[in-house]
Amino acid sequence: MGAGKSSVGRLLEKRTGLSCFDTDEMIASKFGLTILEIFSQQSEERFREMETETLRELPSARPAIIVTGGGIVLRKENVDLMRQLGTIVLLEADEDTLFERAMRKKGRPLLQTENPRKTFAGLLRTRVPLYAKIADVRIDTSTLNHEEAAEIILNKIDNLASTKQ
Repeated sequence: MGAGKSSVGRLLEKRTGLSCFDTDEMIASKFGLTILEIFSQQSEERFREMETETLRELPSARPAIIVTGGGIVLRKENVDLMRQLGTIVLLEADEDTLFERAMRKKGRPLLQTENPRKTFAGLLRTRVPLYAKIADVRIDTSTLNHEEAAEIILNKIDNLASTKQ
């Protein structure tokens, strides 16, 4: 949350010509609700089920950019699906930077708490090790703008592809 996944994903779409699928946007569109509304009206568990369904529906036959919500790694099935879809890129940053960025965007359901900072720190403690375990590429975006992050991702994926040949 706050690493720049959606913004960088859109930039990569423009730079590469590949389709970009944002699972949060796809889920919101299916429900006709915002993510915050889905969490409050349906439940976090229902949202997590929809994440899995959405991953299953993504086209695996053609290259694409897939942007996921930060909690998608909480289900092993999602991790397996993401691995089948391709290279997993982790955008990370220091906690202070991520929190500041995350708070810019209103409507983050998991931060609608009495102490969003403490909640955020707990989410990071849970999620970072899961992402670190599965990431093929890791990018620290703490001091990068979206364009710089996109450029580094493309370079690292090119390098990864050339080492596999």
